[in-house]
Amino acid sequence: MKKLYTGSVTAKGGRDGHVKSSDGIIDFEIRKPRELGGQGGATNPEQLLAAAWGSCYLGALGSVAEKDGVDVSEASVEVHVSFNQDGNAFVLSADLDVHIPGITIDEAQQLANKAHKGCPYSKATRGNVETRVTAI
Repeated sequence: MKKLYTGSVTAKGGRDGHVKSSDGIIDFEIRKPRELGGQGGATNPEQLLAAAWGSCYLGALGSVAEKDGVDVSEASVEVHVSFNQDGNAFVLSADLDVHIPGITIDEAQQLANKAHKGCPYSKATRGNVETRVTAI
């Protein structure tokens, strides 16, 4: 495996802390959401994962759509990452709602599935995060 890029972020304080990237572009507070008993008012790990996954997923969608000759420049994905309790453990789950204008829902679902198969974030979470991908 050949590394092409490495993003580096330092986190301090956990769910009520701070994150900063090595280049200083990311530099903000992290807060536990009110729904989990926190004060809210800042981003949280689930939102950050959803943002990163959505961006990467659309890149994968563009790659697979190009091979099929489909324009996905106006496509969007709404990524929902949930923090769940499973007995005495905590687990994540995810829902990716994919909108691709100009094609049928069936065609969109086929492309959405192909993108999910190839997306590096989808690969990283496969088998560990229950994920639903739905064309809308």
